[in-house]
Amino acid sequence: MAFLQSGIPTDGAGQLMEVAHGRRNGTGGDADLRVHERVTEQAEVSPDAVALSDGLVTFTYRELEERSNRLAHRLRAIGVGPDVLVAVCVERSPWMAVAGLAVLKAGGAYVAIDPMYPVERIAWILGDAKPAATIATAKQLAQLPATVDAIVIDEESGEVGNESASAPTDLGSLENLAYVIYTSGSTGKPKGVQITHQSLLNLIVWHQQAFQVTAADRASQVASPGFDAAVWEVWPYLAAGASVHFPDDSTRAQANLLRDWLVQERVSLAFVPTPLAERLIFLTWPVATELRVLLTGADTLHHYPPDNLPFLLVNNYGPTECTVVATSGPVCSDKRSHGLPSIGRPIADTEVYILDESRKPVPAGTVGELYVGGAGVARGYLNQPRLTEERFVPNPFNQADGGRMYRTGDLASFLPDGRIAFLGRLDDQVKIRGYRIELNEIARRLNEHPAIDESLITTREDEGGDKNLVAYVVADKATLPSADELRDFVSRELPEYMVPAIFVAVDGLPVGTNGKIDRGALPEPSEENMIRAGNFAPPQSPTEERVAEILSRLLGVERVGVNDNFFLLGGNSLLGTQVIAQVRDTFDVELTLLTLFDHPTVAGIAREVEQLILTKLDGMSEEEVQRLMAQIDESIEQ
Repeated sequence: MAFLQSGIPTDGAGQLMEVAHGRRNGTGGDADLRVHERVTEQAEVSPDAVALSDGLVTFTYRELEERSNRLAHRLRAIGVGPDVLVAVCVERSPWMAVAGLAVLKAGGAYVAIDPMYPVERIAWILGDAKPAATIATAKQLAQLPATVDAIVIDEESGEVGNESASAPTDLGSLENLAYVIYTSGSTGKPKGVQITHQSLLNLIVWHQQAFQVTAADRASQVASPGFDAAVWEVWPYLAAGASVHFPDDSTRAQANLLRDWLVQERVSLAFVPTPLAERLIFLTWPVATELRVLLTGADTLHHYPPDNLPFLLVNNYGPTECTVVATSGPVCSDKRSHGLPSIGRPIADTEVYILDESRKPVPAGTVGELYVGGAGVARGYLNQPRLTEERFVPNPFNQADGGRMYRTGDLASFLPDGRIAFLGRLDDQVKIRGYRIELNEIARRLNEHPAIDESLITTREDEGGDKNLVAYVVADKATLPSADELRDFVSRELPEYMVPAIFVAVDGLPVGTNGKIDRGALPEPSEENMIRAGNFAPPQSPTEERVAEILSRLLGVERVGVNDNFFLLGGNSLLGTQVIAQVRDTFDVELTLLTLFDHPTVAGIAREVEQLILTKLDGMSEEEVQRLMAQIDESIEQ
């Protein structure tokens, strides 16, 4: 299978998520209506229906329309129009939607900025985007650079309050920008992703059709304003006349509190980042909950839901550069599966290609890099033409929609049924001692251990400059396996060079504001958090005894067990050369440094030494054998 066209089957979820293959989204004559026009329609149909609420502030559709219109007129007066950027630095609240909608009504594109960002990051984004205006709430003004003259959205008086409540004359088209969101860049500086109205509309209409959204639905908004999932949590629902509800920051961060809030607020459709979803699905839920779909994404989903979950879990995948969602699919309970849940199939008007290094399609089951084409592909990066050209490449398979596809940098493969298996990042692929290793392959194996909830593999350099694999694992402390048990479990399926040298126990994997694992926040391995080996196992043979003595002396430790790892005990390549020298002096055989890396335990080193001795003996006369064995015996006894 070269690539997969758009469309998601039911996968056992009934009619939910039925989407036609390969057709242009739209509903009759209003197919080209942009998001702000669709919201205006809803305000005309149901002006008194609740649009937005956070428990403190509630706006009806009439209030949302009038407030956004006044702000749009103010923006238009200062020159905002098609492809003109306006920064929105507003906390996660109903005001966030009012500000974004106003920018769209003015004809411009909003730049979503999380006010919780450090002041320096906010200043950098503003300097790069150079917006025509900045919108903020009164309490967020302190987060802005002193030079920024912000429009304060939540003050009733002033210039905004005096503007007309009627809708401004519409400007622009589907080809114009709708929003810009900054994501982390490989250079250390964020990069702005430019999304058009056409791409946003594709997301909105697919979502409404796939999840049968109606005006009766109640949706949640938990993502940070600078995370593109916030786009998905707001616009499809406001464009359908549904209501959007905002939990407070404490509630949205704790699974049990969020569950109670979702039930209490009668939320029917919700999105939560993957790490939080994995906690939510294993809580006890009332059968009568009105939640019917829990959407998740932003990171690798490790678990299948239990049989008794009273709602559908849907896993989603999509870079910011592809308008939030590129693939989607329901995840049903499957105790027989040994692999991770899939990321589903492409959404409507989207194609997924899995290609090799020559950008040729790979067969089903073969790992390649994932490329995305279709209506959701962004215009490119703001002010970065070279990076845009590098990541948004010509699409040889489909010349529609600009004939481009986005190179994600993610690894994936097609499953036999056409769904897609996400296999991590290209830059998660490391090379250690000549071996090319996929870190997620190790994590997948660790996660199959019944005591491990989740894990993450990374590399760290020791004092000698050597890279070692480090596994961070989340498990109940009462059932936490020993390092020996974990190594043995991993080594049953993976080669020894893929077995982590160090295991670190953590209460949970740190999550950044974008919902993804924050590798930079992982703790350094220490005496307090490293998982120890099991019960001490003494050497069982003369060779093991001598090897253990060599390691004990060089490492400065009192005793070394047969399963103890040379590198875990503090060894490095410099000490490794001394191990090799002492093994040579003792056994008259030559170990290599690579052998020491591949077999770093006393038992492993002893086996390699004995094998080298046997190989050497095969080419010797009886007299030479006797002489060599006497020398070895004498060395061992010393």
